[in-house]
Amino acid sequence: MNLHISKSKNSESFYIAKSYVKENGSTSSMIIRKLGTLNQLLPEHGPTRDDVIAWAKNEVALETEKYKREKEAQTVLIPFRADRQITYDKQVFYRGGYLFLQSLYYQLQMDKICRKLKRKYKFKFDINAILSDLIYARILEPSSKRSSFKTASEFLESPSYELHDIYRALDILGNECDMIQSDIYKNSHFLGSRNDKILYYDCTNYYFEIEQEDGSKKYGKSKEHRPNPILQMGLFMDGDGIPLAFSLFPGNANEQTSLKPLEKKVLQDFGCQKFIYCSDAGLASEDIRCYNHMGERAYIVTQSIKKLKKDDKQWALDPHGFKRVSDDHPVDISKLSADDKGLYYKDMPYTTSKLHQRLIVTYSPKYALYQRSLREKQVERAQKMLCNGSTKKNRKNPNDPARFIGKTAVTKDGEAAQIKHYLDEDKIMEESMYDGLYAVCTDLLDDDVSGILKVSEQRWQIEECFRIMKTDFTARPVYLQDENRIKAHFLICFLALMMYRFLEKKLGYKYTCKEILDTLKGMNFAKVQEQGFIPLYKRDSITDDLHEYNTKLCEHNKNR
Repeated sequence: MNLHISKSKNSESFYIAKSYVKENGSTSSMIIRKLGTLNQLLPEHGPTRDDVIAWAKNEVALETEKYKREKEAQTVLIPFRADRQITYDKQVFYRGGYLFLQSLYYQLQMDKICRKLKRKYKFKFDINAILSDLIYARILEPSSKRSSFKTASEFLESPSYELHDIYRALDILGNECDMIQSDIYKNSHFLGSRNDKILYYDCTNYYFEIEQEDGSKKYGKSKEHRPNPILQMGLFMDGDGIPLAFSLFPGNANEQTSLKPLEKKVLQDFGCQKFIYCSDAGLASEDIRCYNHMGERAYIVTQSIKKLKKDDKQWALDPHGFKRVSDDHPVDISKLSADDKGLYYKDMPYTTSKLHQRLIVTYSPKYALYQRSLREKQVERAQKMLCNGSTKKNRKNPNDPARFIGKTAVTKDGEAAQIKHYLDEDKIMEESMYDGLYAVCTDLLDDDVSGILKVSEQRWQIEECFRIMKTDFTARPVYLQDENRIKAHFLICFLALMMYRFLEKKLGYKYTCKEILDTLKGMNFAKVQEQGFIPLYKRDSITDDLHEYNTKLCEHNKNR
């Protein structure tokens, strides 16, 4: 409600008016109540014009309160006619879940990055609308770019661009992928401080539905054991599980060669100089350790016990010398009960030709029990394979039960050798020696063991990032061919993952990935004539938290 004053040659009239939106989207107003002319109101509410205006504004406030109370109490009646057909080509279903991502998008100032791109490339299409819609669609309804355009047409705000503009935008986004990543990192501090003193790194790969190599799409060792050409991705993640930077490299390249180029970008473009590098053993060669031993950097990496030198392996497997992590109480792990829930460790200096390091070996009875039960099931399967005569090994699967099947050649006098398969008890015994054991290597020689182990334990989050991108955001298979557009595709997946992780953090990590995504996907609306948009979703604790967070973020953006 607002005060409307109409002036004519001989009088001045006061009205209470209400604004509303017409069917075509334009705004208008309607008179709710006439308060009177200035001459009529002065005797009772004067003596001056300012007094009359003050009284009129108070009447507007009272009328507004009355309107709100009536609106809350009123019953909405929607007439339906059985003999009337649905209006042809009229949209009534709208997606609204993206609104809770929109505030994050603008808090990260992606619109400013898009304006920078527009000034540089002088294009006419709205790249900000394209980028934002592609990110929202990747989270809400992941699919091809053509299908994403269709999904965006169901948003409350329809696209202001055409399908062909999307592919032109991909070319630009691919060209400026590195710049966008560094700017997004700097802008992410508007959402709070980043835990960038610990950086996790890992690699994965994505397959393409093609049969021949093309560009960076090469035949390599697929994580999903598929025969298609692949493209590899290296990803840095901060200590809170939020992506920091990524790079793409050919499918036939060694993963270890991908680290240094991306880490140099993080050092130079992101300004991260002091951090602890954390990775698994596959990305922890001695050269990588030396590289992260320079400057103000350090490292905590997993170490394969099986690949240790003979004396070091013998020390690691010795059950004596362990201490409880919680209080450093000495224990003999061979005397622990199977249901013990504690965590135990021992450490020693570990010096190579280039580095003075610290080797920490841990033992968990709970983890040992898990590995033992898993192996027992695999041994049972190996026994069945022997009985059935199916002893072929799957070299791609390190957990293949056939690894427990040995073979010998038995030669009879005057006859050709015969192959005999048997259950390899020595192999089973050898694997059981490592049950419950886990090792990490670090150059933090004086730091507390519990703190080092806590950092290493969080590596699961980067695997979770890859799982979300591949499964929930359907980052693969990739149907694009141009290298730049492929890079833009993964940039969109990366930005979608970052926004989701920030949302997860702002919600206090109270909900699972499935709960959050299902809620956002289900927050849809129906447009009813003369009634506006009606929610089609069920209200629960997640929707309440989303609304509360979104309100706070919008207020913060207004006050900036």
